[in-house]
Amino acid sequence: MKGWRGLAVGAAALAVAVAGCGTSTDKGSGNSGEPKTLTVWLMDGSAPTALTEALHKEFQDSNPGVTVKYDVQKWNGIQEKLTTALTSNNPPDVIELGNTQTAKFAAEETLLDLSGDVSNLNGDQWLSGLKDSLTWDGKQYGLPFYAANRTVIYRTDLFKAAGIENAPKSRDEWIAAIEKLKAANAADPEFQALYLPGQSWYALLSFIWDEGGDVAKAQGSAWAGALNTPEAKAGVDFYKKLVDTSATKAPKDADEATPQQYEVFAKGKTAMMIGLPWELGSAVKADPTLKDKTAAFPIPSKTAGKTAPVFLGGSNLAIPAGSKNQDLAKAYLKLLSSKKYQDMLAEGGAVPGTSKDTAKLATNSIGKALADSAPNGKVTPTTPSWAAVEAGQNPLKDMLTAYLTGAKSLDQATADANAALSKTLGG
Repeated sequence: MKGWRGLAVGAAALAVAVAGCGTSTDKGSGNSGEPKTLTVWLMDGSAPTALTEALHKEFQDSNPGVTVKYDVQKWNGIQEKLTTALTSNNPPDVIELGNTQTAKFAAEETLLDLSGDVSNLNGDQWLSGLKDSLTWDGKQYGLPFYAANRTVIYRTDLFKAAGIENAPKSRDEWIAAIEKLKAANAADPEFQALYLPGQSWYALLSFIWDEGGDVAKAQGSAWAGALNTPEAKAGVDFYKKLVDTSATKAPKDADEATPQQYEVFAKGKTAMMIGLPWELGSAVKADPTLKDKTAAFPIPSKTAGKTAPVFLGGSNLAIPAGSKNQDLAKAYLKLLSSKKYQDMLAEGGAVPGTSKDTAKLATNSIGKALADSAPNGKVTPTTPSWAAVEAGQNPLKDMLTAYLTGAKSLDQATADANAALSKTLGG
């Protein structure tokens, strides 16, 4: 996952990282004092410069003769570049992967199995959802780097004017807040209590998971759709309730990127959007006055006082199976997984990957919302086939549009999407 940084409202810009191509020839028996090069690829916008500079200085000081070759990669085309690099005779030593990409490379046996190193990499501090994204065939193929999740970003001034004193802590309170906002702004035909596009399927995941459902389930070594269950249908139905109650003007046949929902939010006629930190940062950049009148709360659960499960998008770090500096790469990951550097990630606005201590993150409203909801986070199915779901004609998007527009009933929309999911995942 990319593009979630740029947080305003009292937090520094967030970061993402990817690893790169190695140039040394030693097989990785540790550092014997000989000159070696450890190549690290981190993604553009991932790790704050202050973090990488401190990390690489400390690592090189602790490993005389070792030079860290730090290469920053672009997200565009990275999957193809990694595919080529990982199958070469001289792959990178440490790489960053989107957490939905990890299963693909693990299944291709191009990543090093780190199951025996988990405890040495602060494994007891990993969030369960992030650990799941690293698991393939019962083995661990890396460590979580960072994550971010969606929260409800809202206008504090509009809430106050509508008589809403506290952020909603249940679905019922959320619906009640929408009704109050609509009533208080009834004279403005352009007003939207909640901007919710018809195909925001990442937000849909929260409602399905909150009902106890899922989009797909493992059946042995294969996966099949699970959208035809009563729980999944209840999640889809609540999505429609939000759309209908809010009377959102968002298109029912597009997602949050068409148009960019932060652009709509920045126009000042929208009270809420379900978004990522970078979207709030972009809205504030477009209208700096929003900085002092925006805040966030976790997506509420149907159970009062609880947060709904959220999709944890972010990155993992892994060691290519062909790295010639595997022991050094493990030492690098061990240092990066320490509290010192995880705190630096949190200070930058990210959910730290290998530390459950989010005190450095929860220093502002959106950081606190991220910290409060992350422990209840999950990831999409950990199968290489999932990439085809997102890259192709996403059945979840088609299902939402069909149901929201009335083209299909709930039963028919979920049944058709379920069949399409099963076909893609089974392939």
